Amino acid sequence: MLEIKNLCFAVKEGETPLDIINDVSITVPDGKFIVITGPNGGGKSTLARLIMGLERPTSGKILYNGTDITDMSVTERAKLGIGYAFQQPPRFKGLTVRKILSIAAGKTLSEKESCAYLSRVGLCSAEYLKRELDSSLSGGEMKRIEIATLMARKPELAIFDEPEAGIDLWSFSMLVETFKQMQKEASRTTVIISHQERIMSLADEMIVIADGKVKSKGSGKDMLPQLMCEFSPCCGIKMPID
Repeated sequence: MLEIKNLCFAVKEGETPLDIINDVSITVPDGKFIVITGPNGGGKSTLARLIMGLERPTSGKILYNGTDITDMSVTERAKLGIGYAFQQPPRFKGLTVRKILSIAAGKTLSEKESCAYLSRVGLCSAEYLKRELDSSLSGGEMKRIEIATLMARKPELAIFDEPEAGIDLWSFSMLVETFKQMQKEASRTTVIISHQERIMSLADEMIVIADGKVKSKGSGKDMLPQLMCEFSPCCGIKMPID
């Protein structure tokens, strides 16, 4: 279980502190598919980075399975079973897809095992195994390969920061199907930062973050209709989600 308690994160704008995350408290139960949404610049991605340890909070605590991980490094959190997929996956010239899958799995994967992970994200051709993680791969391919590496690693808590960003419609459809499979895996806890209705529709629970605060939260089936109405022109739009 992930527990975020009174979390704050501020940066300096000149001499004035600027609050990015302001007293956020969230509990993420085990085995749930959680979607965090809200307006751009509201603090969603910063919250994800704080959970993974890519940023350090100004105050507050982050607990994972009862252990205080607030001051732990990214590596220490990864060893506890937390995985993170970047909004823009990093590229590594000279590192092949098969090698990154083996690194994620913690063992040398056979061609068959590697292809099985790629097939789950819609990359069925074995030729991908020899390709390098460089500019020859499209944004959609990189997104799906990164998700395949998380599957190979099998984290207990998987965090995805706007997985739909910068990919084509076909790749997005494949991502949704992959997340549908993950949503059915009760042993895995998934947290996704997303604006997309098709991803939000999978949520067991939804959390809306705006102005660095939790504005609302609840079950996915209750929250989604409210959000669709709130941000629809037919209902009188006040603040765009995307």
